[in-house]
Amino acid sequence: MAIGDQYGDESDPFGDAGAAPAPAGRLALDDGDDQLPWLESDDDYEDEGVDTARIAALAVIGLLGVALLVGAIWWFTRERSDPALMADGSTIEAPEGPYKSKPEDPGGKTFAGTGDTSFAVAEGKTREAKLAEEDLPRPSIDTKAASPVSTAEAKGGVGVQVGAYSTRESAEQGWQKLAGKYEALSGVSHRVVEGQADIGKVYRLQAVAGDLAGANALCNSLKASGGACQVKP
Repeated sequence: MAIGDQYGDESDPFGDAGAAPAPAGRLALDDGDDQLPWLESDDDYEDEGVDTARIAALAVIGLLGVALLVGAIWWFTRERSDPALMADGSTIEAPEGPYKSKPEDPGGKTFAGTGDTSFAVAEGKTREAKLAEEDLPRPSIDTKAASPVSTAEAKGGVGVQVGAYSTRESAEQGWQKLAGKYEALSGVSHRVVEGQADIGKVYRLQAVAGDLAGANALCNSLKASGGACQVKP
């Protein structure tokens, strides 16, 4: 057997030596111009870009939806006025009958001389005034002066002040000491005059002279002896 005859069956496995060749469509994959999509490179596709018109349309639709929603909320929540409550300029009519009536059982305690006098006057009525049954005595007013009478007015004369004390008792004790210390005060009468000062009430101790000249002479004598004095005419 020749070599060609040995492999002749492989070239025609079906044994049909005279079979027709394969159609041309089945051999299209062998063409170098057509490639499978997953074998193509990314560089082979062109960039389509951003569709601005579509984005603008979506934005307009969204704004319209928001506007419709806000309008619907306002429409259903707005205040609707009742035509029956509209002001027409009319006045409120007073009810028929008395504006005030006395109850059958008023209760409480009543006092003489009280009532609805103000309401009667408002209606134009006149009521007779009531006077007291008897005149009460008026309180007495003491017209006497409250200021104390000074001893100087009772004894007379011109005073020579030799000291001031907080109490009348201390003023009397002070005179006893001064009369024993200064010979010029021996046998001279004295007086205690109550007065008011910044520190409060004071009692002024004064030696009494017959006249202004005698008061000046007495004060000069006390000063010569080391004492302090002041003539109070």
